[in-house]
Amino acid sequence: MAGGDKPAAAQASTTQAWDSSKAKGYLGDEALHGADILPPPPAADSPRGLADRAAYDETRALKDTPRWAEAIKDADLWQGGAVHRYSCAVGVELSPATTPALMRIFHKIELDGRTVGTPPKDHYGRPRPALGNDKPICVPRADWLKTNASYPSGHSLVEWSWALVLTELIPAKADAALKLGQEMGQSRVVCGVHYPSDVEAGRTLGAGMVARLHADPAFLADMAAAKAELAKPLPAPGGCG
Repeated sequence: MAGGDKPAAAQASTTQAWDSSKAKGYLGDEALHGADILPPPPAADSPRGLADRAAYDETRALKDTPRWAEAIKDADLWQGGAVHRYSCAVGVELSPATTPALMRIFHKIELDGRTVGTPPKDHYGRPRPALGNDKPICVPRADWLKTNASYPSGHSLVEWSWALVLTELIPAKADAALKLGQEMGQSRVVCGVHYPSDVEAGRTLGAGMVARLHADPAFLADMAAAKAELAKPLPAPGGCG
């Protein structure tokens, strides 16, 4: 599992207007090799590894703060979570009803994130920071924390890829989309389910994946359709605060 870091079944339950049983991404297994692209994660006793651990320990103090609440939203890739946050950032309601082509791109990117991100997770097998301690994290502790490795961050891979897509499709909102994409990666650290170096590795793969997608005709066709639908008058999102 890779794209997001929650089990696939949990993600499918929050997906609207999407038949997960028939879902496929744009890329095949041979398109990118994440385990060859990324270097090993920092050793636990290295300066970077110690800084990663310190970041986990320090961010536990954010429990029950507004930033903690944002991290909870960002952990949900779909219903009422990350997509809504991007809607607020770009000022357009992003949904299967209003932007079906864009949502198709988002879903396929999430699946491609698993394809690209799972091999390095399995290859390096870095344990999650929340293992071996009972400090608070922003999602329920479950078995997937033990079986789904920490490096790279799948959420960061996907959410940064979404930010890059929105930057291309709505260039006037590029600053807001990219800023939120960075915040969403940091949310994985705030949440306590990733180290900062996991997030950086996820962004690296996400950037490479989006670049690779631009050689895929199906992706380019969907991007053209999404650009056309975003050129039409669309409702503004509600509940943005």
